[in-house]
Amino acid sequence: MVKKTLPQPFFFERGPKAVLLMHAYTGTPNDVRMMGRALEKENYTVYAPLFKGHGTLDPEDILAASPTDWIQDAKEALQFLAEKGYQQVAVFGLSLGGIIATKMMVDENILASGTFCSPVIRYEQNNVRSTFLKYVELVKKHAGQSADEINARMPLVENGLDKQLKGISEIVLSMEPAYKTLTKPMFIAQAGKDELIDPQIAVQFKEALVQAEVDFHWYENSKHAITVGVDHKELEKDVLNFLSDLNWNGE
Repeated sequence: MVKKTLPQPFFFERGPKAVLLMHAYTGTPNDVRMMGRALEKENYTVYAPLFKGHGTLDPEDILAASPTDWIQDAKEALQFLAEKGYQQVAVFGLSLGGIIATKMMVDENILASGTFCSPVIRYEQNNVRSTFLKYVELVKKHAGQSADEINARMPLVENGLDKQLKGISEIVLSMEPAYKTLTKPMFIAQAGKDELIDPQIAVQFKEALVQAEVDFHWYENSKHAITVGVDHKELEKDVLNFLSDLNWNGE
């Protein structure tokens, strides 16, 4: 039997400018690996941590973690970069990763941040719940569980999921009042064909950032997983342009 290799964090150490990339809910650093390689090629040092509970063979492991764990993971990732000598960091994330990136912008001293298809406003209005439940059922089926076994387990999964999504929603609600006071550069990318969240959230986020310098990009043909989708190359180019305009180390 072939041993399945589980996804791991990645660290591409190159130039003096550091970027932290964070993956989506139920995702792994593989969500942002192509982006990481594109940045590394242009001499950026890139780190992508793995959120607690993610990257295992059992999706229920995600429910054993909490949103505060993921905030802690991001803080530890910044600490990891600081210990390597990178004091100024730009932080980006896909979906949930973008919520955590925004949380870092609100709470920590970072250079800039960016969201890719992130529900950073009105979190509860999305298709994340139904998608996650389908995903759990599929994984359990593949693992050889019977329909009866799966049906017996699902109420517990739903309960854990609702608690977790409520926790994410509370984090978003707690951040929203701070948006009007943020002044650092923000990058917002949104897929026009996003099947998980309302694409208009990105527009509302841009409008809420009344003092920040916002670089807004709309990718009409992309779906939610924009970092691996049809426009990933264009997105990488736009992120690189954004990074090159930042004031690194008082340049």
